Amino acid sequence: MVERLRIAVVGTGPWWGREHARVFSRRPDVELCAIVGRTLERAEERTAEFPARPYADLSEMLDREKPDLVSVCLPNEAHFEPTMQVIEAGVPLLVEKPFVFELDEADRLLAAAAQRGLFFAINFNHRYARPVVLASEAIGRGDLGRIVFATWRFGGEAGTSAHPHANLIETQCHGLDMLEHLCGPIRSVMAQMTDVTGRGYSSHAIALGFESGAVGSLLGSYDTSYAYPGTHHLEVNGTEGRLLVEDTVRRFTLSRSGDETRQVWEAGYFNDRERDFHALFEVYVDRMLAAFRAGQQPPIHATAGRRALQLAHASIRSFESGERVVVTGTPTPEDLRGAS
Repeated sequence: MVERLRIAVVGTGPWWGREHARVFSRRPDVELCAIVGRTLERAEERTAEFPARPYADLSEMLDREKPDLVSVCLPNEAHFEPTMQVIEAGVPLLVEKPFVFELDEADRLLAAAAQRGLFFAINFNHRYARPVVLASEAIGRGDLGRIVFATWRFGGEAGTSAHPHANLIETQCHGLDMLEHLCGPIRSVMAQMTDVTGRGYSSHAIALGFESGAVGSLLGSYDTSYAYPGTHHLEVNGTEGRLLVEDTVRRFTLSRSGDETRQVWEAGYFNDRERDFHALFEVYVDRMLAAFRAGQQPPIHATAGRRALQLAHASIRSFESGERVVVTGTPTPEDLRGAS
C-alpha cells in the first residue's frame, strides 16, 4: 500500500481554494492534514466540508503538522509572503498561478527554493486538457510541418485584483505558457493595450515573434464574458496543416493543407471527465504527486510561472515604450541550484 502524503492547503477561497481542498481530500494516497485561512472561522467552514485541522496561522500549522507538501492557493496579489514562508520552512510546495506580480519577487522565491533543493511546482493545468495533449502530439509528429503562426484568444470578466495589468499577468499567463509549450520560445513581443473601461489595461493585443521564425498573437480581455461561446480559441498553423483548440476542453480539430476533411476530437456521451475543465487539476495532481514520490522535478516547475511573468513584463515595457522588446531566456531549476 502506498504511504499517504500529508498535504496542507493554504487558502479558503470559494473557487480554487475549494478545488484544492476537494481534490486532495478525495485522494486515497493523501491525508489532507490542514487548511489555513485568513481567519480561523473561514478555515473551520472549509474543514467542515473537507475534514482537516483548521488554522489561521501559517507558521503554527507548519510547526505542528509538518506536512510533506503544501498547496498555496491564495488571492492573486497575496502570493509572495506565504510562499516564501513555506519555502523558508523547507517544505515542498505547489503554487497557483500567477506566480507573483513582480519579477524580483519571483527570483527571490526561486532562489530560496533552489538553495534548499525544494520541489516547487506551479499549476498550469490547461496543458492537461485532452485537446491540448492532442495538439502537442500532432506538432511532435510533424503533422503541421513547420509552424508559421499561432494565435491565442481568451477573455472573460475581471476578478478582484487591483493591479492595472491583472488580466495579462494573472490570466493570460496561461496563454503565454501554452504558446511556448506548443510552439517553442517567444523571442520578442510588441503590445497594444486599452484602459477604456477604467479598470486598468483590461484588454490587450500582443504581437509575438518565436525563436523558430514563426509569428503569433495573443488577445486577452477582462471586458467580455465567460458566458459567451468561443471564449477561448487557440490556433497553430504550419506549412502542412492547422490545428484548433476551442474552449480548452471542448474540441480539437486537425486539418491538412489542401484536404477538405478534418480530424475532430470531442468528448463522448459518457466521457464527462474530459469535458470538465475542473478535472484538469486532478490530472495535473496525478502527474505532480507521481513526480514528487519519485524524487523528480515537477512536471511544471515554478520557473514556468517566472517565464510567463517575464513575457508579461516585456509586453508591458513594449506598450509603454511603443517598441518591440526582445526577451531572453529564463533560469532553469539547475541554473538556480548552481547559483545558490
